[in-house]
Amino acid sequence: MITIDNLVQIANQIETERGVEKDILFSAIELALATACRKKTHSDKNIICKLNVEDNSLSFFELYTVVEKVDDSDIEIALKDAKKINKKYKIDDEIEKEFTPPNFGRIAAQTAKQVIVQRLREAEKSSIYDDFVEKVGQIIVGTIQRVEGKNYLVNLGRTESILFYQDQIPGERFSAGQTIRVYIVNVDKTSRGNEIKLSRTHPGFLKQLFFKEIPEIEDGIIEIISVSRVPGDRAKVAVKTNNPSIGAVGTCVGQMGNRIQSIIKELNEKIDVLEWDEDIRLFIANSLKPAKIKQVT
Repeated sequence: MITIDNLVQIANQIETERGVEKDILFSAIELALATACRKKTHSDKNIICKLNVEDNSLSFFELYTVVEKVDDSDIEIALKDAKKINKKYKIDDEIEKEFTPPNFGRIAAQTAKQVIVQRLREAEKSSIYDDFVEKVGQIIVGTIQRVEGKNYLVNLGRTESILFYQDQIPGERFSAGQTIRVYIVNVDKTSRGNEIKLSRTHPGFLKQLFFKEIPEIEDGIIEIISVSRVPGDRAKVAVKTNNPSIGAVGTCVGQMGNRIQSIIKELNEKIDVLEWDEDIRLFIANSLKPAKIKQVT
């Protein structure tokens, strides 16, 4: 039996700093040491390692399958021999025989380290993916880590992503260390890790700004039906009210335009808020204001 000092404290620290659950770390340790043990003993036996977190101890077992006739003594045990251990054993049962592993050498220890590091990286990537996939369609705040030509490397907390030039509002410029609001378009798992698509030109970015700045939209009293943008130039937002006593356009614009101004300042583009109408002719006329429409055919 092997003991690992301060195992739980280390696991708690990793869980806090890297978002990797303790159970995943413990599983990685078991797998790594079993792999290292097989490498040290040059054995084809099915070796497993079990961790007892209560006393920080590790135990090693050789795993055998109960068979009628043994073809491979490294992984199989005859039924008659199994019944000598316990009469309850039957065909296809698995028997664990505890054993004391040899001292791990440098190569075996290196193997164990590689397995643990790899499993932790995979678990951390998976944890980050789960975290950010829930934020797709939302605005988050990041920090400009570095300017790379026309692109920006943005620190999102647990990970980083690139805000590409085509996803930036024309004319806006940022510097390293500056905070920035970005819209998460999607999150993909790739062989190189998680790819988080950021944008400030997506119509969803404008829509989410309305949600943040106008409580009636968040409460469902006013509903955004459609958003259209020419980033950095002009945007149109069609809204409707679910409460006849509340005007949708006036509520979104605010007194003296105070509500819409913060959104205009963020985007640096003109924003037209217009009334949605189920009559497509009226809606087209509304969308073309301030032009006066004589007829819609």
